[in-house]
Amino acid sequence: MSGQKNSGNIPAIIICILLFGMISFVTGLANPMGVIVKNQFEATNFMATLGNFANFLAYAFMGIPAGNLLNKYGYKKTALAAVTVGFVGVGIQYLSGVTSSFAVYLTGAFVAGFSMCMLNTVVNPLLNTLGGGGNKGNQFIQIGGTFNSLNATIVPVLVGYLMGNAANATIKDANPALFIAMGIFAAAFIILAVSRIPEPILELRKEKEAKGIKDEKISYGTLFKFRHYVLGILAIFAYIGVELGIPNIVLLYLTETPDKGGFGMVAAAAGSVAGTYWFLMMIGRLIGASIGGKVSSKAMLTTVAVVGLILVTVAIFSPLTSVVKMPVFEGGGSLSFGMAEVPMSVMLLILGGLCTSVMWGVIFNLAVEGIGKYTAIGSGVFMVMVVGGGIFPTVQGLIADAFSYMTSYWIVVALLAYILYYALIGCKNVNKNIKVD
Repeated sequence: MSGQKNSGNIPAIIICILLFGMISFVTGLANPMGVIVKNQFEATNFMATLGNFANFLAYAFMGIPAGNLLNKYGYKKTALAAVTVGFVGVGIQYLSGVTSSFAVYLTGAFVAGFSMCMLNTVVNPLLNTLGGGGNKGNQFIQIGGTFNSLNATIVPVLVGYLMGNAANATIKDANPALFIAMGIFAAAFIILAVSRIPEPILELRKEKEAKGIKDEKISYGTLFKFRHYVLGILAIFAYIGVELGIPNIVLLYLTETPDKGGFGMVAAAAGSVAGTYWFLMMIGRLIGASIGGKVSSKAMLTTVAVVGLILVTVAIFSPLTSVVKMPVFEGGGSLSFGMAEVPMSVMLLILGGLCTSVMWGVIFNLAVEGIGKYTAIGSGVFMVMVVGGGIFPTVQGLIADAFSYMTSYWIVVALLAYILYYALIGCKNVNKNIKVD
């Protein structure tokens, strides 16, 4: 019976993994688009991060509604609504190229963020549930995250290849990438519409109704009584800031001219360096997926938080004049490897991708462990905290404008320190007396 159940879940698992990849593709567009916006509108580092900020600000508005949608209508209908909204959001970004309007671009990024929030609300709890929670649930999320990182690796290189030199490009030059994104959304809608997705929340509700059992109202007040969950959503708030703050500021630093404190690298080459960060996240998630069933989420999170702290701290103190050669993805259709000359501090920051790789999955896994029927609305609140991916990189951009690029990474150090605290102490479930079934 167990084997039949797992076999029946394979299509749903594949769909979740594909949706994970789509989330990354659309979210990743904000990174190279930031370089385009900076040059087209002669924007500051702060303004260049606003597209990313708008994308993640949407999570703050949509997280709880997405959780409510999931709890009421289930995984499939919520996912279908999400891909529809995503198509509209990317379409608006395309119109920003037609109108040459920065405001329209930000609006499109904001609407696309609604879609990413809704999809994340669906795929994370569904994969965790299909894996049975615990180490296995974490392993399933890491597998999905691997495909997420694969797309994140490709996006900077792909966009760089399609639009050429970002320093001279406008939003119109990114149209091919936007068309690809809209095509992915259209295809995803069709696939979801004809697929069977398990609906454990709705099925349990029907079983209770059949037995004449009144379904208890799920309370957010009770959800927030789980200390490890509350500390977990704060950990994800911090994590998203780390994940995006590292490559976003690296890209801005590398493409900035030396007279303004940058490295003066060609945009396409800098995109390859940033893409390598996401490639390392993919490698890390592959490792996490292979050992996730055997290594506890707590041990995994503790290890990567410590290593990440070391890498970022050493990067801050490393002289920018110390230049090394590192292997990166080269732009072009072949997606081949090449060597790029970068400051040692940049190489250390890029290596941080190995550490951030597994953090999302293990934090989510630890935060929802033991909360049972509160998982759906808990996933929605979890997504609200993804707004950290817009807030912290933007703060880094302000610090980079006021002081220096490397000084801004003290924000990342502080966030990693909190994640380490959560791994060591905060993740323990001390509220096991609360009824969760």
